[in-house]
Amino acid sequence: MESISLIEHAWELHRTGCTADEIAAKIGKHRATIYRWLAGIQLRGIRAFLHRYRTAKQGRRQKRQTDPIIKARIYAIREEFRNCCGEKIRYWLQQRYGLTISVATIYRILGQKYQLRSKWKKNIPRGPVPKAQKQREVIQTDTVDFGELFAFTSIDIFTREASVVIRDGLDASDGAAALREQMSFFGGHTDTLQRDGGPEFKAEWNQAATTFCDHIRTARPYKKNEQAFIEVFNRTLRKECLGWTKYKKQDLLAVQAKASAFLDFYNNQRPHLSLNYQSPASYSSHLR
Repeated sequence: MESISLIEHAWELHRTGCTADEIAAKIGKHRATIYRWLAGIQLRGIRAFLHRYRTAKQGRRQKRQTDPIIKARIYAIREEFRNCCGEKIRYWLQQRYGLTISVATIYRILGQKYQLRSKWKKNIPRGPVPKAQKQREVIQTDTVDFGELFAFTSIDIFTREASVVIRDGLDASDGAAALREQMSFFGGHTDTLQRDGGPEFKAEWNQAATTFCDHIRTARPYKKNEQAFIEVFNRTLRKECLGWTKYKKQDLLAVQAKASAFLDFYNNQRPHLSLNYQSPASYSSHLR
């Protein structure tokens, strides 16, 4: 092969002290190709590199075909043991037939017949994280677990005004009831409501949210920075008000009263560094 002789020639020139640019000019190849050849040879040695190069030029190998009998046994074991996982199928193949097959191969075979994963993708494109240039443009909402009670929290990311509703349930109907109370505080409308993907923000919550906003955005999972404002407020709510106590359902009224008293201080008196030491209410009044 012509390229093999060129690689050998390039290596000989390199050993005599020629630079990659000089080698490229002498043998008529791009210097990036020379750099790639030399790096591969230095990593593996000239003989191993040339062997890999020849093998690569032969094209892709044909995929190995799994014996249809083995496939049938894998499907039968899965059906017998109630859709068991690949690790258990591997165990039963060894016990019954003395076969040793990798778990990856078992899942590849199962994937030819069954849908093993949901087609729903968590990290679907959701557009940029919304930013606010005015009051009530973006409201972030979330929940905080307090044992048998749950705090539904929300914050206007521009003015930092916040609302907290305590509920004794964490389903979508609780979320919808909390949202109606919160949006009453925020004036009944916002351009964008942002929530996470929790079950409390589905079904009834979605239906209620459409009456209060123009757009609903779901923050990407495991991306806490997308919910940065409400996450900071949630930490403040714990640190300065409700702590890390696990409350009982019978504490609901007392906990709501405590949260409401804290919100009065938070919204009307507590200075915020991001608002130039103004309270959210004072900053909001200046906007009006």
